[in-house]
Amino acid sequence: MMAYTYALILFFTIIICFIASFDKRIQFHLQFGSFLKAAILVAIPFIAWDIWFTAQGVWWFNTDYTLGISFFGLPLEEILFFICIPFSCIFTYYTIDKYYKWEALSAFNNLLVFVSIIILSVVGLLHTDKIYTLITTIVTILTLIYLHFIAKVDWLTKASLVFMLLMLGFFPVNGVLTGSFIENPIVNYNPKDFLGIRMFTIPIEDAVYGYSQFLLVLYFFKKIIK
Repeated sequence: MMAYTYALILFFTIIICFIASFDKRIQFHLQFGSFLKAAILVAIPFIAWDIWFTAQGVWWFNTDYTLGISFFGLPLEEILFFICIPFSCIFTYYTIDKYYKWEALSAFNNLLVFVSIIILSVVGLLHTDKIYTLITTIVTILTLIYLHFIAKVDWLTKASLVFMLLMLGFFPVNGVLTGSFIENPIVNYNPKDFLGIRMFTIPIEDAVYGYSQFLLVLYFFKKIIK
């Protein structure tokens, strides 16, 4: 049963959102194709990042909690992670956006982007020796620069608030992956490669990593459904 742990985490992450997708008031099932295109597009570079970090020993996986099927050093569940987690995130945003437009929040986009870039830049420059911290800050800075200054999207603050709401689900899911509620972590991190600041058992970089992934999938999802 222990070998199904990671797979069960993914299953319980998406099952409620998947069933709710067929609700007549939401009808997110009509967007499954658009979501998959967006998620796969973003997953490709993120999986490449994952493969590289795994090969470098930045993080590694406890295969006692996986099915034992691997591709390029990654458990199958880790690859499915890049579809399952964004599915629940985009479904949540889509549902909230359907009923609450929150257009006034766009006024805070400049403040959000400038403050975020300044904080991330300082953290990255102070910790150039920690590769997970450095790459995560660079990717997130570039994501914000592209979305705000080049793509000029108007939903950054709204998406950021939704992501904060999603943190309620982030803690139990990533918590189990990083060692909460189970004997050993499924994902282990080299202490030399990240800040060492944890939210319970979760490295703070994981939240920033997830934020940039969420924003990018949402951006391509919106582009595709248009």
